[in-house]
Amino acid sequence: MTDRRAFRPPIQAADAAPAPNLQRARGKLELRVKRLDGRTRLDDLHQAGCLKLRFPKVAGATSEAVLINTSGGLTGGDRLDQSFAVGAGASLSITTQACERIYRASSGRAEVTTRISLGEDGFLAFLPQETILFDEGALARRLELDAPESAGFVLCESVILGREMMGETVTGGSFRESWRVRVGGRLVFADETRLSGAIAEETGSAASLSGNRAFATLLCRNEAPETLIEGLRETLGENGGASLVDGLIVARLVAPSGYLLRKRLVPALAALAKTAVPRIWSL
Repeated sequence: MTDRRAFRPPIQAADAAPAPNLQRARGKLELRVKRLDGRTRLDDLHQAGCLKLRFPKVAGATSEAVLINTSGGLTGGDRLDQSFAVGAGASLSITTQACERIYRASSGRAEVTTRISLGEDGFLAFLPQETILFDEGALARRLELDAPESAGFVLCESVILGREMMGETVTGGSFRESWRVRVGGRLVFADETRLSGAIAEETGSAASLSGNRAFATLLCRNEAPETLIEGLRETLGENGGASLVDGLIVARLVAPSGYLLRKRLVPALAALAKTAVPRIWSL
């Protein structure tokens, strides 16, 4: 009797089980607010996947919204898409529940897209907490804003390269950020930030971050920016700078740690925004 097992062909690589498809975070959020009875109120809200929104009670006419990413952080292949529409005369402040974490990416990159539209005499403060980039993390994010001439806004995005107290160092990875801001249908601000490859070497030069691990960009448009620019420069100190360009305040700030960055950012944002900095930003 012949043993057929002896004649079985060896398993080829092509016959091996395919690599599993890793689960990726997907989040989509659309918010619209309007002014009603002297206050800013919810008009419409759609949220799906890992993105959620909460509305703490605050005093005054401005509504506050807190973004929550329930996935706990982002890595290669994750996608977040969020849009905010502020109606005529409405005022909205947006922040995040915590710092966003960008973890090491085995492949691809995380992508975050934010779209903002303002109505006549509307105001928006977009103040997410800092983004923490881990070693070999990869992130591409884009912010687009469209506003009429009568609207105002304060935008802030900040980044920390690793957690200092944990002894982390970001030697490599990828970070790209694009801003496009239009007022009255005209492009008034376009900004590109890109770090890639050997980030530690890239950020060590005087023309980059001079070895600092935290940095932020602020953009403000309000009724009288010329009255704020000098005070803002004093607040930012020698590690920051602010310019007044075509009615816009553009500011940059670097710091050796996330804590020192926030110590400068909180009073700077308080001076620029119509309302107090969200309490969740407290030092």
